[in-house]
Amino acid sequence: MRQVEKIIANNKEIVYLDFSGMRSKEEIFLQLDYFGKYIKLNSFGSLTTLTNLDGMYFNTEIYNAFTAYVKGNNTYVKESAVIGLKGMMQIFYKGFIALTGRNIKVCNDISEAVMALANTTNFSFVNEKAAPKVGQP
Repeated sequence: MRQVEKIIANNKEIVYLDFSGMRSKEEIFLQLDYFGKYIKLNSFGSLTTLTNLDGMYFNTEIYNAFTAYVKGNNTYVKESAVIGLKGMMQIFYKGFIALTGRNIKVCNDISEAVMALANTTNFSFVNEKAAPKVGQP
């Protein structure tokens, strides 16, 4: 199970959610559940998120799960970006935005995403030891 990571850029905290390279739907569903629980530990409208989907397995079932996940987290996330949209994901993106009501910036890489969210390319990852722990399955 991947832990939540944080990026600090321009004195702004960005929650980094990494699904990159995940190849099984079971792993993806468990990670969605874990990240979703973490997000809901925060105040409404308090989070800026960056989600990495690069190389992640994708099908209609995963699309539906992500749609439900994002809709369920809408009240907690004030702005977000995604990297790694390729192939079928790009085709589904417009429908996804319409279904979730979220304006998610699509970026080519992490530097571009941090620039879109924090107006800088100077950033660092922070070890998330002090984060609230979420029960793992």
